[in-house]
Amino acid sequence: MFTGLFFRKEIAAYYADHGLPMPYDDIARRKIMPEWSEQRILAAFRRPEDQGEPYGPLFRKTSCGVAYAHKVADYNGHYGIRELCDICPVAQLGLCRDAWKAPSLKEATEAARALGATGDVEVNERAIIVEGLNEPPRYFMQHGFGYQVHDRDKPHHPRRHGRAEIGWPAPQ
Repeated sequence: MFTGLFFRKEIAAYYADHGLPMPYDDIARRKIMPEWSEQRILAAFRRPEDQGEPYGPLFRKTSCGVAYAHKVADYNGHYGIRELCDICPVAQLGLCRDAWKAPSLKEATEAARALGATGDVEVNERAIIVEGLNEPPRYFMQHGFGYQVHDRDKPHHPRRHGRAEIGWPAPQ
């Protein structure tokens, strides 16, 4: 599994206090995994003699790897974020596909409101979009539905997989 570094102010302070070189010029709310790092990992993980077949299972999200180890579907519903799944083992994709189901707008709205959400709730092919919920209640919904839950004000952008903008150029 590879995800990235939570380079927040506390981590930056630790680096500074210990005389470590700063890996990034800025801190971020989300994990930092620059695109070039992801590409290096993906390239190193491929066996040239197998024409691109991986050395073994590889995942972009921790929950995907944990689910694979336990032979269950990903409890975070990452299957809806299809660009994450292009490296997953076929058997795992089947487990996730079979378990992945969008909740109805009514179900999602009721759950979001019960947790204190404000504003409109949306259910699309990738995620439930809410307003006014911080991470713990969003994760509670996400784990309950097995479907991603995103904050409208902090969108997840395609290609970055919910990662910080640092190191990800804008799409062409």
